[in-house]
Amino acid sequence: MKFVHIADIHFDSPFVNLSDRENLGDIKRLEQRSVFRKVIEYIKENDIEFLFIAGDVYEHQYIRKSTIEYINNLFKEIPNTKIYISPGNHDPYIKNSYYNQFKWNENVHIFSSKIEKIALKYVDIYGYGFDDFYCTDCEIENVTVENPSKTNILVIHSTIDGANLEEKQYNSISRKLLEEKGFDYVATGHIHKLDYNTYENQKIVYPGSLISLGFDELGKHGMIVGEIEEESKALKTEFIPLSENDFEEMELDVTDMISKDELIEKINDLDIADNQLIKIILIGKRNFEIDKYELYKLVTNERIIKIKDHTKIQYDLEKIANNHTLKGLFAKEILKEKENARRRSIRNYRKSS
Repeated sequence: MKFVHIADIHFDSPFVNLSDRENLGDIKRLEQRSVFRKVIEYIKENDIEFLFIAGDVYEHQYIRKSTIEYINNLFKEIPNTKIYISPGNHDPYIKNSYYNQFKWNENVHIFSSKIEKIALKYVDIYGYGFDDFYCTDCEIENVTVENPSKTNILVIHSTIDGANLEEKQYNSISRKLLEEKGFDYVATGHIHKLDYNTYENQKIVYPGSLISLGFDELGKHGMIVGEIEEESKALKTEFIPLSENDFEEMELDVTDMISKDELIEKINDLDIADNQLIKIILIGKRNFEIDKYELYKLVTNERIIKIKDHTKIQYDLEKIANNHTLKGLFAKEILKEKENARRRSIRNYRKSS
């Protein structure tokens, strides 16, 4: 059996605080559509039998009906592919959700909050969906693989081995417990970082978010393509990157710069690829004041979407100490303490030697 596994698309996310530049939210929402279409095109071109979507397909608070119709129309283009969706904490199967109120295409099955088994000729598909924005117990411990001779798949939105209180609010499941259940593949979501082939014979897989949703999700994003051999149950998986824009961070040291104009020149001269969205982190000791909102007006590369100022002011304590002001007196005290500390260090060194 051949399958595609994706998760955490977050259609119609508002992308709040992602950038100080205008319209980036609109750009990212268009990218969500474009990349999702790539998934569908791949399925059509490669005769994929199953599409597993492990939760957070959309943002319940912001999703538009037109977006749901767009998704469903794409599902209609792959009528021979069976689609299984496990609702997550951002798109729970609640009374007023589109999972509950929208007529989805015939090839789409949406799991509810009672773990369900779909029995097919040579594969059993198990699944569970959130019915609220939190889930503390999906009762996976009560599930038994009923026919071990078949291929058994679990589709679920979960936190594997959730350690702290927050993680345990999002369906924390023990990896050891899942492995003992004997599933041939666990298609899970919720963690936006790719996790596959990190250890031998890994069957519990996070594909990561379909596209990068922010600067806490650096690097490539895409889908897992898998195949399970019917008789031996040998599993092969491959990650295929799909994201059109990757978030990256760059540090820029301002210590040796003497003016704002020089800083702007350095930023504009940065080598940035066409598929990168960049956060500039300014570091070091500055010799001039930095107003990042003024920088946005003068930085010409629109791929730079965020600037963070982590610099510290460059102080000339000896110069300040010559001033007959309160600040000058304070600077003298600091210099005096630094000199005393230096002398103590020398004495301690001589004693120890």
